[in-house]
Amino acid sequence: MFILRDTLLPLQDHFSKTTLGRERASLFVYTILSIIVPFTSSMTSNLWRCLDTLFGFEIKNKRFYTFMASSTLPWAGLWKTIWELIPSPETDGRILVALDDSIITKVGKNIFGCEAIFDHAAKSNQNKYPWAQNIVSVGLLKQVKGRWACLFLDFRFYLPLKTIQAKKETATIRSGSRYFCESLFWASQPKQAAKT
Repeated sequence: MFILRDTLLPLQDHFSKTTLGRERASLFVYTILSIIVPFTSSMTSNLWRCLDTLFGFEIKNKRFYTFMASSTLPWAGLWKTIWELIPSPETDGRILVALDDSIITKVGKNIFGCEAIFDHAAKSNQNKYPWAQNIVSVGLLKQVKGRWACLFLDFRFYLPLKTIQAKKETATIRSGSRYFCESLFWASQPKQAAKT
């Protein structure tokens, strides 16, 4: 458990020193613990139950969902701290990263980042162009105890350039939303993409 303490305590420093900030810092750490503990799957509703059942953290579900969806969480500082906590990110003198694009199907017309997206992995009985969000994730590839692991670092919504140029409602940037478009994709223009 010492490794959890040494990892989670520095993350709390990124929240404000106010009473609400301290409460949010504590809730953030306990939410991470809820994900780690094999209590149940890491769906948001199950995390909320885990906070109450295992940790005695009483919070109304609406307030917890608002916290989880908050665009004011200090992600930039949190990710920087997490990166610095990795003891040696290099493998044979190189940093190895993995990119993964995931399609998350949705129901509803006004959902940010949704588009009729080609699903190259669709089975024969599935729609090849589901209404979905396309999320690109990046992670650090590292051997942990002799096995390869991908340590998740960040994600972005991926939107086709034509969707952005058409100024579709589902591509409208809201506060805190981050996305890639075709012209900024890492593989095509890495220097420009690294700045976003």
